[in-house]
Amino acid sequence: MSIQVGDTLPDVEIRAVGASIEQVHTSALFAGRKVVLFGVPGAFTPTCSNRHLPGYVQHFAQFRERGLDVMCLAVNDAYVMQAWAAAQHVPPELLMLADGNGNFTKAMGLELDGNAYGMGLRSRRFALYADNGVVKQLQVEAPGEFRVSTAEAMLELLG
Repeated sequence: MSIQVGDTLPDVEIRAVGASIEQVHTSALFAGRKVVLFGVPGAFTPTCSNRHLPGYVQHFAQFRERGLDVMCLAVNDAYVMQAWAAAQHVPPELLMLADGNGNFTKAMGLELDGNAYGMGLRSRRFALYADNGVVKQLQVEAPGEFRVSTAEAMLELLG
């Protein structure tokens, strides 16, 4: 079952890519923070690279003005996430979360079986708002859609 509003984000080791690559527990990463976390099926994939991540980069200052941290999650290794961040001119404060084995994604119940496309396990496209690790808003895209998890949709939802 997928994570729901009111649930606490699962505690899993993950790699956070910013100015450096750090192995962290998600419980520590989200503790005491207001975070918009968005998940994408994969780094360097068309919609993720042309629309999803660029929207959050473009509107990053608006999230920060509201006191929100922004994090991007993909089932990719940390070096791929680091290269994607560099290619997309991601500010170092917008953390890229490398969930290489999909453990965090699976623990949230937001995995996507991409085997039919040669992609293996991936993350569903989603965005959530968490306060101190507790999910307050959750927007999961229907297959093939890109509407409710955009930066613009999250800014509107969070007022």
